[in-house]
Parts: sequence; C-alpha cells; structure tokens
Amino acid sequence: MMRNTRIFRLSACVLVLVLNACGGGGGSGQVNSGSGSTAPVSSDPVYTPGVYNSPTTYAAHCAMPRSGVDPISHQQYPDVQGSMVWENNWLRSWENSYYLWYNQLPDLNPASYSTALSYFAADKTSALTASGSLVDKFHFTYTTSQWEALSQSGASVDYGAKWEIIQSKPPRQMLVAYVEPNSPANNVNLQRGASVVKIDGIDFINASDQTSVNAINAALSPTNAGESHIFTIIDTPGSATRDVTLTATTVTSQSVMNIKTFSQGTGRLVGYFQFNDHLATAELALNNAVTQMKSAGVSDLIIDMRYNGGGYLAIASELAYMVAGPQRTNGLVFEKTVFNDKYPTTDPITGQTIVPTPFYSTTQGLSVSGGQALPALNLARVMILMGADTCSASESVINGLRGINVQVLVVGSQSCGKPYGFYPQDNCGTTYFSIEFKGVNNQGFGDYTDGFIPQNATALNDGVPVPGCAVADDFTHELGDPAESRLGTALQYLAQGASACPSPTGLTVAPILTRMERPHMIKPVWMQNRILIRSSDH
Repeated sequence: MMRNTRIFRLSACVLVLVLNACGGGGGSGQVNSGSGSTAPVSSDPVYTPGVYNSPTTYAAHCAMPRSGVDPISHQQYPDVQGSMVWENNWLRSWENSYYLWYNQLPDLNPASYSTALSYFAADKTSALTASGSLVDKFHFTYTTSQWEALSQSGASVDYGAKWEIIQSKPPRQMLVAYVEPNSPANNVNLQRGASVVKIDGIDFINASDQTSVNAINAALSPTNAGESHIFTIIDTPGSATRDVTLTATTVTSQSVMNIKTFSQGTGRLVGYFQFNDHLATAELALNNAVTQMKSAGVSDLIIDMRYNGGGYLAIASELAYMVAGPQRTNGLVFEKTVFNDKYPTTDPITGQTIVPTPFYSTTQGLSVSGGQALPALNLARVMILMGADTCSASESVINGLRGINVQVLVVGSQSCGKPYGFYPQDNCGTTYFSIEFKGVNNQGFGDYTDGFIPQNATALNDGVPVPGCAVADDFTHELGDPAESRLGTALQYLAQGASACPSPTGLTVAPILTRMERPHMIKPVWMQNRILIRSSDH
C-alpha cells in the first residue's frame, strides 16, 4: 500500500499509570500542507482576532527547520526558518479550517504560547458529552519520526503480554488479559489473570514517587528489542509470587484467535472467535475464520472484541459484510465520513468528493489479493463481547450493522466511544492529531461519544443502549472458555433471550471517570485507530 494515502482515525495516547498530557510530536506527513513555502521570513505574523489566513501561509516555517530527505516519504523536507509564533499561527489556521468543532475554538494569540505543543493543547473545544466527559478526548501529538516508524511497522517491540490496567492509581492492579503465541510472555508461561506485584523490584501496587512510576512505565513500554525487566507476579489469587524475566522482542499481533464452535443441543451451532485488532493481517485471518464457520454451518456468531482498539475501517466493513451477507448489505452504506459544516460534500484535505465506505463484498488487498469474494454467514443477528477497550473501528462494526437493521447483541461493559477521526498532519517535525470528522452509519447515526452499553446496565451513563447483558470481565478463565462469564452469558442469551442475563456486573462507569481511570489495555497507538484506505492504495 501507498503510505501517503492512509488516513488514521481516532486514537488515544498510550498512557500507562500516570495521567500525563499526550505530547512529544509525531505524524506521518501524509498531507503536506507545507507546499509552497519557499523562503524564510524576518518577522513574526501579526495576530488579528477573528481573522484567519490559509494554513499554507504559515506551513513549514519552523523554529528549528529540518533538512535533508524524509526517510519514509523520500521527499525533501519543506522546512524553512521561522519561529514558534509561525508554528502556532499554522496551528490556529489549520484548526479553524478543518477542526470538526472549529466554531467552538478559543481564538488564542499565537504569540502568547512558548511552544506549539502548549498552543495545540489549549486549542480545542471544551464541550462536554451528555455524561459530562470531554467531547474531544483524542487531541494529541507525536514526533513525526516516531509516528512514521509506528505507523509503518505493523509490529511493536513488546513482551507479548497484553496488560489490562484495572486500577491505575495506588493501590494499582494490572492483570494479564491474554498472551500472544510464541512470545516472551508465552515462553515464561504467563496466563490470563496473572497479576503484577513488582517490576524490577519496585512496588508496582503502591509506588507513588515519580521516579518509580517513570521506571514502571518504561518497563511496561520497552523501546528496544533485547531490553529485559524482572516482573514479580501472582499467577492466581492466593498463590505464591514468582519472578519472571521478560525480554522484549518484535511481536506481531495475532489478529484472530480461539476459533471455536459450541453446540447448544437444539441443533444450533454457535461460532466464536476472539478478534483483537483490525490489522492488515486480519483480512486473511477473518476470511479463514468465517470460511471455517460457514463450512461448519453455524447458526449464530459471537465475536469477542473486548480488547479490540481498532485499525483498518476496510477490515471492519469486510467483517460486517461477512456477518450480514449480500442481501442485507447490497447498495447500503457501512460508514460515511462527515466533516465540519464548511465541507458538506468534499474532503477538505484531499479535495476529493466524499464517498461513503460500502459493505465490502470482496477483499481489499490488505493481506489477501484484492477482488476475492468474501464468505458470508447471512446472519440476521450477531453477538459482540465488548468493553472499555472496544474502540473505533470495532465500534464501527456495531454501528454499521445496526445501521442496516442487523440485530446486534452485546455482553460486557460500556465501549470507549470513538466515532471521530483525523488526518495525522506533520508540521516542522511534529505530527498533530486533531479531530476533523466523524463516521455515521446508513441511517446517519454516529453520536456515540459515550460509547455503546448493554441496556440492562444499572447506570447507562448516557451511552447508547444495545440489547444484551452487563457482565464484568472474568480473568479467572481463559478467553474462549465457555465457563468465562462473558462468553458463557452470551451463549445462554442466544439460547434463551434476555432472561439469561445475570444481575448486572458490567463495570458501568461514573461520568467522572476518564478512560485512563477505567480498566483499559496497554496497546501501541497504531492499534487504537480507525484507518481509511483509498483505491490508490492497491
């Protein structure tokens, strides 16, 4: 695929234990607004309240210009000598032009902020959702070099243990959610439910000084292959502690795991698989899984997306088609991109006419040759296992199917609420992630900023209610085990209906809790996005 035509949609910074601001620069430089910048200037722009110039007026006029060739795009850096005031003016104009809620922005004087990061952090809407949380929870940056490396790799330096932060403040609790096959974590027999007590001798549960917290965060997010840390763990509640040495390596996520079928004793066969990420490799993995389900003759399907942070929207569309089949999807919209009211019909970044994403009935060339017919189960309903880590493209599967009246049932807890998206935009070595659009389904609905939530939850917290059961995550059983609470409840619901729901235990969320205060998984930022692809990518 051509890197410069990808559109990364909605992500949250990867924060582990402390609620620091997102920052540090980033970006993929996919849309180079610096074209036309030809010479340095000798004075700073003058701020006039309410007056905005085109972003190209200020683009690539940098306090510290880069020189040479971008190693990813192989294009000359457009930077010329400017100042931080020039960089802030570019942000002001860019946000006014393309930010989804541009008319809610404060008009900030670019000269009043000493860095572009501080200006960017302040230049966003302060509007709240119905639950009282911020509408814009996804305003962040990366250094361009960092982001290019992350977005291109498709793999991360990791241990292969997927950590779930249950409590991020002392007394902390962190459990293993699942383990990647053939990974360092698998090699030391880490299993779901194991809890961390110490890291490199530091008290993980109670550490409060910043030096210790920084060391813990660094160990949880290794930067180099070969980096080793000692984790003191408890495998099961009440068991003795043991020390394991985890050495980071390059781990490629296995998108689909635990493909199984369950007989309900009435001639009905229920299919199940754990779907972790909408990565390019998932195209092949999902194709194989659904082909297996179709051959088995499943009558119902359970998709476990409780830890799926997102990825390619095309994968979400393909999956939705494979669930619903051709008759239910023919000619209908999976998701339409909606920009701010300045651009009702045209993508303002690319200049192209907005074309909705359909339900793809053929492969899109991500890991299977393009144009291959997809298998379809032709189901009128589907069960989704979800939680706070069910984000972005995963929520698009739910919303897209609901938009064509496929019955979506859910078991678990409130999803994270990411209907929005952006183009990562580079300027002067920092890539900015600023919300520029939202996705809506075939019925024009996309307002789930507080997420989807099982309708029997004791407190709906203004999430969008979906038929199903609120059930807490069960770390005492492996994923795919029918004794695991969420899967077991889903199987009973498919057989008996809503009467099968137990008393709600789905960890419904008080409005004052941010996502980082809710149980959440540590994942790289590129695994927490929606990503659009265009026809020129193939």
